[in-house]
Amino acid sequence: MSEPATFPRGGAAYLLLALATLSLLAGLGLRDPSPPDEPRFVLAARAMVESGQWLFPHRGTEFYAEKPPVFMWMQAAAYQVVGHWRVAFLLPSLLAALLTLWLTHDLAARLWNRRAGQYAALGLFVCLQFGLQAKRGQIDMVLVALTTLSLYGLLRHLLRGPNWPLAWLGFFAAGLGTVTKGVGFLPLLVLLPWVALRWSRRPHLPARVAGDGWRWLLALLCFIAGAGVWVAPMLVAVGASTDPAFHAYASEILFKQTGKRYAGAWHHVQPFWYFAQVMATLWLPGVLLLPWLLPAWWRRVRRGDPRLWLLLGWSILVLAFFSASPGKREVYIFPMLPALCVAAGALLPGLLRRAWVQRTLLGYLLALSITLGALALAGLLDASDWAGKLAAQRDIAPETLRTFLYWLLGFGAASLAVVAWARTRRIGSAVVLVTALLWTTYGFGLAPTLNADSSARKLMQRVGERIGPQAQLGMVAWREQNLLQADRPAVDFGFKASWQDQWTAAARWLREDPPGRWLFVLDKALSPCVDRAQVVDIGVSNRNRWLLVPGTALDPDCRTPSFDGQTIEVP
Repeated sequence: MSEPATFPRGGAAYLLLALATLSLLAGLGLRDPSPPDEPRFVLAARAMVESGQWLFPHRGTEFYAEKPPVFMWMQAAAYQVVGHWRVAFLLPSLLAALLTLWLTHDLAARLWNRRAGQYAALGLFVCLQFGLQAKRGQIDMVLVALTTLSLYGLLRHLLRGPNWPLAWLGFFAAGLGTVTKGVGFLPLLVLLPWVALRWSRRPHLPARVAGDGWRWLLALLCFIAGAGVWVAPMLVAVGASTDPAFHAYASEILFKQTGKRYAGAWHHVQPFWYFAQVMATLWLPGVLLLPWLLPAWWRRVRRGDPRLWLLLGWSILVLAFFSASPGKREVYIFPMLPALCVAAGALLPGLLRRAWVQRTLLGYLLALSITLGALALAGLLDASDWAGKLAAQRDIAPETLRTFLYWLLGFGAASLAVVAWARTRRIGSAVVLVTALLWTTYGFGLAPTLNADSSARKLMQRVGERIGPQAQLGMVAWREQNLLQADRPAVDFGFKASWQDQWTAAARWLREDPPGRWLFVLDKALSPCVDRAQVVDIGVSNRNRWLLVPGTALDPDCRTPSFDGQTIEVP
């Protein structure tokens, strides 16, 4: 009897990988940067292109010292190639996602076989967090590409070596990852389970990998070279400058945003078990297979399989590293996902033949399709107020909301059609097809439909129309998307500066030409020195209400006091 066709083999699997690639490409260039992170990176990249200053990224007039500039270099370089910010800001993440898929496939194929490589890559694609990050203009997808590249080089050296050029590549990629986002060094932790494995004298490890101390020293130099791509010229420039702002920048980026942020996080504070809920949601549907994967992994680890010993041992170390810090975000453990998919690749063909695995994945597809389709239908028929609340909170026009709901309903219907075709016999193919449908719908429909609202483009267009083409625009208590989407060069008075200090600087600026200058202000940051009768309520965007203050509305003899609870709600 032939086995159920749960998943295609050979060329058909590569066809699904091609479909996955096309779904990640879907919608490229159809939307603008949206909060919370995308606009600030594009602001910094745009400033690099316009000013020629690439070592020290800026957010408006201030240094942006929360992240190293490597990712912003990539966006700026992409813009210089394609000449279009809507494409350029997403291109680094897209290319990083494709590289990660290839590395996952090739590593699993080399450690096991080609079929394991196909399953590992497709298993990574169907996990929700991978697609979310592949289609976002954020650092994390590029970081994961670099950590996966580093692991790729190190594991091929440690398990199939010696291969010192790949080991050196792994160390260099870890160094480059460290100056892309501070935790890029994490792949080097794989040396700890490798050392433990050697001490236990397990067989099947390549000979001579542990020798040649000068080669390990060269590997360390490769890590330093990778990190030095930015750190070295930055430190040279800081040392040559007498401006205290440059020294403050270096201190914050090298110390506060790394060790201090890890040990004493001041935001995103979460409980120790936080990442369990991240896996239970963002790692769907892969996490649903853990009841079968965990026992299978454990049996092989007990037998001393060095491949799983290193892949799973490294993943546990990464999880422990981030769980120990009080500050946690869902993307922190994202680098684990490709490694776990490599570890699962050889097991998935057998698992997908099991009836309960097939039923579990079928239940996931039905829940996803029916839930999203039902939500869309309820919103269209006014049977539920969830859509209305969303529209009011985001100032979304009724026709825009209807278009969004139709796209969502279309996804639900198409997904149910795929499930009806596949049932349990083609469940692997169905999971890939539905995931591809999801990201295609997002790229061509959901994201472009909400783009004007989510990116603040609609709000800033209203601002431009209200103040007229000749007026000058200043900003107080602003967000990055507002400055990015302004239809003219806008003046800012600092981003991290207190609202009181921003008003002090803004008052001096307004006094130079009160009739020809306006301020764009968060409602909670409105100064008591302003004549409220002249204030224009310009609307809601990203869950905040914004005001326009003409220069004539500010009392020049009044001094703005300090504000309590200086906050802006983050989208």
